[in-house]
Formats: sequence, C-alpha cells, structure tokens
Amino acid sequence: MPALAPVLLTLACFAGAAVTFAVQGPGHWTLESTLRQLDQEARTFRSLTADMERTKVTVVVNDKSTETGKIFVRRDDKMRIEFNPPDEKTVLRSGNEISLYNPKIKQVEEYDLGKHRAVADQFLLLGFGTSGTDLQRGYLITLIGEEEMDKRPVVKLELTPKSDEARKQVSKIHIWIDESTWLPAQQQLFETGSGDYLLIRYTNVVRNPKLSDNEFKQHWPKGVTHVKPQG
Repeated sequence: MPALAPVLLTLACFAGAAVTFAVQGPGHWTLESTLRQLDQEARTFRSLTADMERTKVTVVVNDKSTETGKIFVRRDDKMRIEFNPPDEKTVLRSGNEISLYNPKIKQVEEYDLGKHRAVADQFLLLGFGTSGTDLQRGYLITLIGEEEMDKRPVVKLELTPKSDEARKQVSKIHIWIDESTWLPAQQQLFETGSGDYLLIRYTNVVRNPKLSDNEFKQHWPKGVTHVKPQG
C-alpha cells in the first residue's frame, strides 16, 4: 500500500493514549496499573481537541522539519487535522474514508481503507479513548519508567506492533503520558529501516468537547480536483 502508507503514518502520529485521571501517587505506576487505568477511563471518552506540534527528523542527514496545527477527534472513527501555514493542509477521516486536502494546489486525495482497515486500526489503536486491553491486542508493551516533562511527571511506554504488516511502517512507538491528567504529552514514532522518526507534542487539550457532524464534513472550496491514488 505505497500510496496509502504516508497518510496512515500521518494519522498514526496524532494518536494518543486514553484520557483518564491519576489515582496513585508518583512513582507507583506499573505496566499493569497503567493499563487498568486506561481501561477504566476509556469508557468515558467521547471527543477531544488539542494543539499539536509535529517534528519529522531524518537521521542520516540530521534534518528536522516542524509543523503545527490542531486536531479534532471523535470516538466514532472521526478525525480532522488542520495544519497551520506555511504548509496548510487538512487530513479528514470518517470511518473507512480518508481525505487529504492541499489548498496550494487545490487538490483532494481520497483513500478508501478497504482491505487496509486492519493496518490502519493497528496504528489507530493509539487513538484517544483506546483502552489498555486494546493496546495489548495490537502491541507488545513495555513500561520504560517515569520521567519529568515540562515540570510534570509522565509515564513512558514503548509499543512494538505485533502485526508484521504494521511493522513494515513503524518499528516502535514511545508514548509519554502525563500523570496529573493522563493525557498524551508526547509521542515518538520510529519508521522501520531508516531510523527516522516523528516527534509529536500536545498542548491545550480539551476533553469531551461538543463536536458536531459538521466538524467532520468535507467543506472543500469549489473547483478542487479530486484524485484517488493507486496502491
């Protein structure tokens, strides 16, 4: 799925851990208690908005490029990502349908996950509201430990995809979960083979805002070109 893979990676890099609230003191989190907490609070997750910053690092030439934007997520397989200038674009997911709109060239790339739905969901198991039980189905999980990020204690997990097909795209994922709110603070996705990675930071996270269906409709301007890449 060469044409679809970059889009799945884009969606994957804006995934997050389930929203929950810490009930244990610092230094007491184990892998088992972390997964139980994710199970518990996944039940009440409905939607989320957040500002985000994504940095792509190409290791071999030590090149870094950063994008910023905003993400909107609803539990019923709906997601919208709005990237800020100078590289404006919109990624929209609704069920099996994914659209990538580039306003500079007035073009919308349209994808149907179809037979690749299982791989997409493998990545999107990292989505907001995912339970610890679902994470265990898709990943081998290691608790790396507890750290401090922006003067906040965080739990760091390492996830290794169980699926051979998923590992062709991503070899492993690191997630830092804020212990005070149990929202995703940062993620790092390592691409298979190259060692290149995506580093994503989340700020101004709002849990369970009201997001209407209109937020996830294709409001493209008139005159755009629609293409369906092969692969």
